[in-house]
Formats: sequence, structure tokens, C-alpha cells
Amino acid sequence: MKAYQHMKKEELLVLKKELEAKLENIKSQGMQLDMSRGKPGEDQLALSMEMLDVVNSSSDMNNEAGIDTRNYGQVDGLPEAKRLLAQMADTSPEKAIVFGNASLNVMFDTISRSMTHGVMGSTPWSKLDNPVKFLCPVPGYDRHFSITEYFGIEMIPVEMTKDGPDMDTVEKLVREDEAVKGIWCVPKYSNPQGYTYSPETVRRFANLEPKAKDFRIFWDNAYAVHHLYPEPKRQDQLPDILALCEETGKPDMVYEFVSTSKVTFPGSGISMMAASEGNRKEILRHLSVQTIGHDKINQLRHARFLKDMDGVREQMNKQGELTLIKFKIVWEVLERELSGLEIGSWEYPRGGYFISFEALEGCAKAIVAKAKESGLTLTPAGASFPYGKDPKDSNIRIAPTYPSLDELKLAGEAFVLCVKLVSIDKILKSK
Repeated sequence: MKAYQHMKKEELLVLKKELEAKLENIKSQGMQLDMSRGKPGEDQLALSMEMLDVVNSSSDMNNEAGIDTRNYGQVDGLPEAKRLLAQMADTSPEKAIVFGNASLNVMFDTISRSMTHGVMGSTPWSKLDNPVKFLCPVPGYDRHFSITEYFGIEMIPVEMTKDGPDMDTVEKLVREDEAVKGIWCVPKYSNPQGYTYSPETVRRFANLEPKAKDFRIFWDNAYAVHHLYPEPKRQDQLPDILALCEETGKPDMVYEFVSTSKVTFPGSGISMMAASEGNRKEILRHLSVQTIGHDKINQLRHARFLKDMDGVREQMNKQGELTLIKFKIVWEVLERELSGLEIGSWEYPRGGYFISFEALEGCAKAIVAKAKESGLTLTPAGASFPYGKDPKDSNIRIAPTYPSLDELKLAGEAFVLCVKLVSIDKILKSK
């Protein structure tokens, strides 16, 4: 196909009219589809329905240690649940605390606790003379940024590379500025680009020399087992950040988070925070006031259904098969309709839940708005950046998993038409 930039104004105007007619045809079909979040489809949720039967009214409700899961107690979680989630994160059960459904809630509570009570004896962040700062790899996970914005924490964007965050920048800011108290990380199949941090990047994280003694790495290993292919590539094997921090003499510097949200049921999963012994003691001290225990029956249900890492791999291979089909539908329409036009580029992740699309600079908001007019709701443009401000207005996060295959094909056609039309308008202005 001929690149749009190389087409004459008259050619572009004729093409625009043709594309508008095609988009109107899609609108006439009454498409109403929300692809704004990375939600599993019904076919994926069906894979976990048997989990609802492993614990019922006639079941033995005691766990492997004889704990009655119906009652109070066991604030740090059942041993079998700790073991299962720790295996998913490639760390040890001794470092684990098991929580309820959402690791995002655990991250929120961790920030909140730091604001009100400090970190292992430090001054509460809310009482510091200077505003607290967080480093935010971009594009990144919008809900991370929402948490820090909610607490009034200043967010500093750091560029993402295929190996992870720009570590030269991270090391400099952490070393020089005591107000920098943390960094958000999605180290495996990052949201939205699908990058996995290189071993060298992980080692550099473990060797950070933060000026702030209460600096913490928020290691959100959300997609630890979410591979699109049955055999993960060697470069997607993530080193154990907790073990590396122990080796460098900084065991307290990292909190790791993982959950079963997209392994079983997103609305009824279990989550884990893994941390050093010092961090665990402090967190459990706060938890002893906050709760008498999380849902142990759900922990038991997950442990009996998934059993161990072999069970997790079997479950996630099934998930990956279903997810990959949908990713391939999006890739196919992007390749067929946009390759060679020089109006967009996209990633081919090996895992995770998103495809990151880069439009022409200054076009993302207009594309998302036009898609909305056609009945397709996408993640708001700019959401992958702090304060919702993408300086290039170019990044769009595509979440392919929720629609049915037929819906996804129609959504893909609508999306590329919107990309083409907005790009033509931009190029026409320059001509």
C-alpha cells in the first residue's frame, strides 16, 4: 500500500470519502462494544467453573494443617495458598502474605499505610516537608497512576524500553532525590506494551542506591503466568527480585504482588504480597488491626482446584490458547489494513493482556473519540501516562480478550477505519 504521507491531497480526499462510507456501514450495524479494560472473555471464565464444586456443603473444610477455614484467624493466609502464589511468582512461601481478591487493593493499602504511618519507622509520607514522588514507567498501568494521584503523590514519567524502564534515569533520580519514595513496575509482559524486564534490568533494580531509606519498589507481577504461547521464551524468565535484593544487602527494598485475577475469576480471586521478614512483620502488625482474616474458603478452593504449578500451567495453557486467537485477529487486521501506510505501529507481545498501538503524533484522542462514535469504547487516550497526559498523544491500549470472535473482527475493522480517517485529517492539514 502507498504511504498516506506520499499521497496527493486529491487522492486523500477521495480515499477519505470511501472510508467514511465504510465506517457508516459499521455504525448502522449498531455495534456497542466496550474494550476499555483487560477483562477475560466468557470462554476464559468457563475454564474455572469446576472450581466452584471443589468446596461445597459436604466438603471437609479443614485445610492441610487442620485449620477450619470457616472460622476467624490465619491473617497471613493458608499455607497451601501461600505455596501456590509464591510458586507463581518464583519466590518462597515464607515471604508471602495472602490477601483477598485484588492485588490492586493491597497496593492501595500499602501506599495508604505509608502515608499515615511511614515505612518501618520512617516519617509518615503525609507529614514530610516536601511532596512525595514516585517514578512511573510510561506507557504504564493506569490504575497504578490513579493510586498515586489519589494520594497527591507527584508522578515522574520514566521512558520504557524493550528491556524495562530507562535504568540510567531511574538510578539517577533514586540516588539524588530523597523525595523519591517508590517506583511502579509491571516486570513481566508489561501493561500495555508486553515487555519483560531483562535480567540486567532486574539486577540493576536490586542494586539501586536510594537516598530515601523508605524507598520501595512496587513489583506488580500481574502477568507472571499469563503467556500467549505454551513454551515461554528464555527472555521471559524473570529473575527473583526478592532473592537478588537479599544478595545486595537490601532485602527490604521491594514489595512483590501477584494474584489469580485472570487465572480463575477476576472478581473472586486471591492475591499475595511477598516481602522481606522485616516488611512482613510490619505489614502483619497493621493487618492485625485491619482484619481478623481474609476469605480462607476461597483460598482453600483455589489451592484444591489449581493444586500446584503443574495445575497452574495447565490452566494458563488453556487460557493462552483462547487469548492468542483473539490477539491474532487484531494483529491480522492491523497488518492487512495498516502495514505500509506509515500511520501507526504496534507490538507483538508474547504474553499479558494488551496490544500497544502508536498512532501518528497528535491523533490518539481523536481516534478514540471517533471509535466511540462508531460504538467501540477503548481505553481513554493518555490513560497509560500519569495524569492522563500522553505528551505525544499517540498511544492507544487495545484490550482484545473480552469480545467474542465475531465482535472482535468487527471492532478491528472499525478501529483501523478510525485510525485511517484521523490520520488523513492530520496529513491534509499539513498539505
